Amino acid sequence: MKLDVIKLDGSAAGSVDLGDEIFGLEPRADILHRVVRWQRNKAQAGTHKVLTKSEVSYSTKKIYRQKGTGGARHGSRKAPIFRKGGIYKGPTPRSHAHELTKKFRKLGLKHALSAKVKSGSLVIIDTAESEGKTAALAKMVSNLGWKRALIIDGAAVNEGFARAAANIEGLDILPTMGANVYDILKRDTLVITKAGVEALEARLK
Repeated sequence: MKLDVIKLDGSAAGSVDLGDEIFGLEPRADILHRVVRWQRNKAQAGTHKVLTKSEVSYSTKKIYRQKGTGGARHGSRKAPIFRKGGIYKGPTPRSHAHELTKKFRKLGLKHALSAKVKSGSLVIIDTAESEGKTAALAKMVSNLGWKRALIIDGAAVNEGFARAAANIEGLDILPTMGANVYDILKRDTLVITKAGVEALEARLK
């Protein structure tokens, strides 16, 4: 499919051919859901922790005599049934990550890109370059109507552009290798440079 290419000032800069095997798929919610869940689980800290019976601070002295009380036999106040006792089988630090094949992750990225094309939220720009001035870039972004946008560049991001974009709310920029399903779907507009299109097609072949 052909898509028009624009410059950051809004002027036309020709067109580009997008491969249907990457940008022309029928988006599947189940595939996108699985990849996003894999990403978010992998990023989860998993630092939740409770104190067990061996970790709570309490006296280990036998709380009352073994026999003759008419009650149950107890030795330690640290037991889970007592107030301020240890927690039984509570959460401990662990990784929430699970496996997902590279082939499926690639498929998820293709469906995310295709979803943006289908919704009309994909914009192709000539280059993402700037002298590093936030005010000038902010004006261009405002004129283009990008409120929550993700820009995907080629193998490396232009240093001046990254510096200028850092202070603009709702604007993020990533190199091609950083492109991921969660960030693409989270933004209203996906902006890809011509170099980014070439690098994505090479990565997802």
